[in-house]
Amino acid sequence: MHPDRKQRLQIVVLILVAASVAAGLIIYMLGQNANYFYTASQIANGDAPKDVFIRGGGMVVAGSVARESDSLAVEFQVTDGGANLVVRYAGILPDLFAEGEAAIAAGRLNEQGILVATEVLAKHDEKYTPPEVAESMNAAYKAKQQLKAEIL
Repeated sequence: MHPDRKQRLQIVVLILVAASVAAGLIIYMLGQNANYFYTASQIANGDAPKDVFIRGGGMVVAGSVARESDSLAVEFQVTDGGANLVVRYAGILPDLFAEGEAAIAAGRLNEQGILVATEVLAKHDEKYTPPEVAESMNAAYKAKQQLKAEIL
């Protein structure tokens, strides 16, 4: 092989190896920074990983909001119509957070199945429900209707 061709081949191989390493690192970092949304039913079924940063949400269950008197800690439940998820959060809740309204909590699921949230998001107007929550509630409603039809 001619020395010039050999040098070009080495450069091409080096560029391909460097591009492969860069692509691998990018994919790895994106995977580490992703936070996945799970419905309350998926978490109750054990589909969500423990001690991994996730998002969970649904409608805040009426009468479930319990605030501690000596701190900003609050515990509440969200539902997708199929199961309830207990959420613990220490901080100031959004102004639009209310019972019966949509909310998404981001945090880690502990061994007891409680989502220990670092962030709570609430809907921003009367017509908006987060798409993940709306889809999960529609699926839970359809499943209930199908179960009722099978029983009858």
